Amino acid sequence: MSYQLDFTNLIPYLPQFAAGLWTTVELTLISTFGGLLLGTLCAQGRISQEAWLRTCCSCYVEVIRNTPFIVQLFFIFFGLPALGFKLSAWQAGTIAMIINLGAYSTEIIRAGIDAAPKGQWEAGQTLGLTRRQVFWHIILPPAYQRVYPAIVSQCIIVMLGSAVVSQISVEELTFSANFIQSRTFLSFESYMIAALVYLLLAILMRQTFALIKRITFKNPSL
Repeated sequence: MSYQLDFTNLIPYLPQFAAGLWTTVELTLISTFGGLLLGTLCAQGRISQEAWLRTCCSCYVEVIRNTPFIVQLFFIFFGLPALGFKLSAWQAGTIAMIINLGAYSTEIIRAGIDAAPKGQWEAGQTLGLTRRQVFWHIILPPAYQRVYPAIVSQCIIVMLGSAVVSQISVEELTFSANFIQSRTFLSFESYMIAALVYLLLAILMRQTFALIKRITFKNPSL
């Protein structure tokens, strides 16, 4: 049995691929920024002196990390409207990705914070800084540096996981590949292109994060 690859019939659909790629990039940028911000705030909450805040952040992390992403997505898109919160598919997909990355990055960042010497907290307080100021200016920067590779990997995983939002008709890359193969019946070629684009995106993200690391951290070797 032989199969001849046919990419020529996909040329008219390149704008569809491009539109899907742009949506994927857009989702990734917003969810990466929002997820890391949420994760940083929740990591601070996990070490808070307020018991109720620690409990809330812990419950959030446990719920998200122990349930499938697609269930979280469906809950936001199909479940919340029953409570009166109506969201578009794009909004629901973005929120789901932010919440998912936020939970995983919380634990990653907290691990970096836990590795900080206790003397740093004491030194900051000796200088007259509040606990919050010590966290943001003394503890957090080296904590990020310690766990930076894990953060990068998690962000790439979330980018790849954006393919799931096609299940609620967000017109990202996987949605475009599904649409094109349904019109052309060139499933192998359509998904091959999608897979290669995801691979290139992952490589580009890793290189971009590496550049950010060289610019941000004085000692990239850590």
